[in-house]
Amino acid sequence: MADPQASTPDIAASIFAALDALRAQFASRFGAATTEQALRDENAKILGKKGELTAILKQLGKAPPDSRRVIGEKVNVLKQEVEKAFDDCLAALLRAKRDEDLHAQPFDLTLPGRPLAPIGHKHPVSIVREEMSDIFRSLGFAIHDGPEVEHEENNFTKLGFPPDHPATDMQDSFWTTSGHLLRTHTSNVQIRAMSTHKPPMAFIAPGAVYRRDNDLTHSPMFHQVEGFLVDEHVTFADLKGVLTEFCQRLYGEGTPVRFRPSYFPFTEPSAEVDIGCVFCKGDAAKRAVCAMCKRTGWIEILGSGMIHPVVLEACNIDAEKYTGFAFGIGVERVAFLRYGVPDIRMFFENDPRLLAQF
Repeated sequence: MADPQASTPDIAASIFAALDALRAQFASRFGAATTEQALRDENAKILGKKGELTAILKQLGKAPPDSRRVIGEKVNVLKQEVEKAFDDCLAALLRAKRDEDLHAQPFDLTLPGRPLAPIGHKHPVSIVREEMSDIFRSLGFAIHDGPEVEHEENNFTKLGFPPDHPATDMQDSFWTTSGHLLRTHTSNVQIRAMSTHKPPMAFIAPGAVYRRDNDLTHSPMFHQVEGFLVDEHVTFADLKGVLTEFCQRLYGEGTPVRFRPSYFPFTEPSAEVDIGCVFCKGDAAKRAVCAMCKRTGWIEILGSGMIHPVVLEACNIDAEKYTGFAFGIGVERVAFLRYGVPDIRMFFENDPRLLAQF
């Protein structure tokens, strides 16, 4: 068997020959690259982890000990030459590309533009919610936010709901862990705001709410705008003035508005607010067949009332000094009436044929 050490001089000579060959050809290889990517690919073939110079360097351990220093120096020198040549060629390519762009023919601005793809737009529920919020902001109300997963205390107890109230039943509410549920109204924001702010205050709370309802006029998830005002000497006349102004700004000046006595656990006295039917519009012949107002000429749009003293006291507000009013409006119901959509669930099915109309 031949002695392995006898071949080491041949290995050194082979390494020197490979370095000389690479030095003789790398410049022409870089010069032949016509694009930045091609130049970078060629550089990787030489200096990359699996490149030619790296492969040569891996042979260093097999060379005679007295040749290794010389080989290492030649490798480093060659590496520096390759890196400099690469940088020079890259700069030349980028400069040529810039000159080409500068001297290229200008765009023909007389050509017609490319047609744009259909762009998105706001959902009808969002359109109505933002319009309602803008009206109340112009009337002096600020926007307040709150969580959608709420404590039972804020959703029911502090609002004056008795423990056996039907709204607290599992058939009406989505309960999570013990004592928590998906809020059934945005009135929880009223409790949170009145517990952390001192009167006077006037807030609205737009947001999603959840109930176990699902039919033509109800959805298990829908949106409300809750509003409330607390100050000294607030009366039912103030409530009527604010809501009448709101209804006429939303549905048009001169829209008939009426208040009917009603009941809510958290307000006393309470009232439902109706507007003149936006479909038959007071026409006797149309009203006789109008299914939307059930031939009455009126459509209910919101509930309201004076904040019950029990609610004020639960939030540490002096009910002898301060009074207030509150109201709640279903956003989908307003959109339902405005756009004449026959099924409220259509707002959430995302059918592009419906949504494209808005």
